[in-house]
Amino acid sequence: MDKEQDVKIVQTDNHQENGQVKCPKCGATDISLNENNGKLRCNFCRYEFQPEKVEGLEENISELKGTVVASGASNIQADTKDVITLKCSSCGAEVVIDTNSSTQARCHWCRNFLSINEQIPNGSVPDVVLPFKITKEEAKKQIEAFVSKRKFFANPKFKAEFTTDNIMGVYFPYMIIDINSHAKFSGEGEELVREYTRGSGDDRRVYYDANLYHVEREFDLAISGLTIESSSDRRNKKSEDKTNNVINAIMPFDTENCVKYEANYLRGYTSEKRDTNVNELEKFVQVQAQDVARFDANDTLKQYDRGVRWQEEKLSIKGSQWQAAYLPVWLYSYQQIKGNQKILHYVAVNARTKEVMGSIPIHMPKLVGMSCLVELVGFFAMLFVDFDYSFLFLLSGFLYFWFMYRRYRNQDARHKHETETKSSMSNLRKEDQFIRKETGLSNSSMDGANNTRVGEIDTTSPKEILDMIKDNHVVTSFIKDTLEKEMKNK
Repeated sequence: MDKEQDVKIVQTDNHQENGQVKCPKCGATDISLNENNGKLRCNFCRYEFQPEKVEGLEENISELKGTVVASGASNIQADTKDVITLKCSSCGAEVVIDTNSSTQARCHWCRNFLSINEQIPNGSVPDVVLPFKITKEEAKKQIEAFVSKRKFFANPKFKAEFTTDNIMGVYFPYMIIDINSHAKFSGEGEELVREYTRGSGDDRRVYYDANLYHVEREFDLAISGLTIESSSDRRNKKSEDKTNNVINAIMPFDTENCVKYEANYLRGYTSEKRDTNVNELEKFVQVQAQDVARFDANDTLKQYDRGVRWQEEKLSIKGSQWQAAYLPVWLYSYQQIKGNQKILHYVAVNARTKEVMGSIPIHMPKLVGMSCLVELVGFFAMLFVDFDYSFLFLLSGFLYFWFMYRRYRNQDARHKHETETKSSMSNLRKEDQFIRKETGLSNSSMDGANNTRVGEIDTTSPKEILDMIKDNHVVTSFIKDTLEKEMKNK
C-alpha cells in the first residue's frame, strides 16, 4: 500500500454513551443477547430490539480510494490505561472496569449495568460485532462428535479428563478489510494436445505434447470482507505451545451480518482485545489479496489444463477500508504436559456456521506401535505381492503415521482465504499468444506452474514427521532408514 496516501478516519461510535445502555421500551439496563434471532433482549420487560448497522463507511468497494479506517480500528495508544472508571448515572456510584477482561460491569449499589460503548483507543472496543448464533448445547455436540472420532489414538489422560461442560464462548478480535485493487499477471501457459506411451515392458513411459502460449491477464478486483486475526498471539500459527491454526481453520464468518458494536452482546461471553494496528497487518493483506486475485484469474485459464507459470504478478491496492470486529467462537481447550513443555490444544466451533476444527493430544507409543505393525504388513506384502513398484509397500508404516498424525493434530488446517473470500472481477483484459508446440514432455503438468500457489501456508514436512518419530525412541530403525532414503531420493 502507498504510504503517502491519506488515512481517512470514520467515526463509528456516534451517539454512543459511556455508561448505561437502556431498553428503548422500559429503560432497564439488564440487556442480553437472544442467540436464536440475534436480537438484544431486555431481561426485565422481555422486549427485543434490532441491532444497529454501522453507518458512514463506503458500500461500493470499486470506488474506494486511499485508506479508510473505522474508528475502532485506529491505532492503539500504548499509554492508555486498561483500568478505567465509569460513573453510574442512576445513583452516582463509581465502578472500575479492567478492559483487559471486560467492557461491561454492574453497579454494586443499584445493580444497573454499565457498558463501555464509547471507543477508547486501546483496542478494547471494536467497530462491529457478529453476535453468537449457535447455542452452547449445539457447540457441545459438535465438539463431542469431533473428539469421539479421534479417541483411538488419543492420550489416555485426555480421554479421562475430557468434558464439554467447560467450553467457553469467546469473541476474538479480527480486522475486516474491503479492497479496491488492480491486478496484472504475465507468464506462460500450457495446453495439453495429446498423451501417449513409448517403449515396452519395464521401459514403457508416458509422454505429453502441449501448446505453449504467452498469457496475460489484467483486471480490476473488488474484495469484500477479507478477514485477518488482529491478535498477534492468535495469528502465530507456528507457535509450539498453542494450536492456533485451529482458530484460523473455522473461518470464514458471515461478516456481512455484523452489527454496530454494543457491549451487551458480550454478556455471558469472554473476549480478547486486539494488539495489532493497520500498518502491521498491511503485509498480510497484500499477500492474501494477491492470492485471491491469482485464483480469480484461474477462472479465465480453463484451456491451460497443464498449468500456468506466472513470471510477473502485481496487485496494486487503490483503496482499502478497515473495520475492527469481534467474531464469535465456542472454544474447548486442554493443556497437555509434555516433559517441561505445556501445550494448549483447542477444539473450536464457529458460532455462526458450526464449522469445527481441533487438535487432540496423541498417545505416541500406541500410534508408533500401530505404525510398526502396518510397516510389518507392508514388508510381507512387498515380498509376496507381484507388483512392479512393490518397494512402495515399505512406506506404508510412515504413511499411516503421517495420515493419523495429521488427522489428530490438524497442523495444516487453515482458512482457504484464496477461494472463500468474496470478490468481484471487472474490466478484464486477456492476451493469449501461441509460442510453439512442445513434444515429448515427461511431466504430467507444466514445469514451474504456480497459478495455484498460495502464500504463507503452514504445512508439516516429512522431515518434521521424521523428527517426531525419532523423539519417541520406540520406532524401528527399519522405518527410519526407509524414510531417510526416500527423502534423500527426492
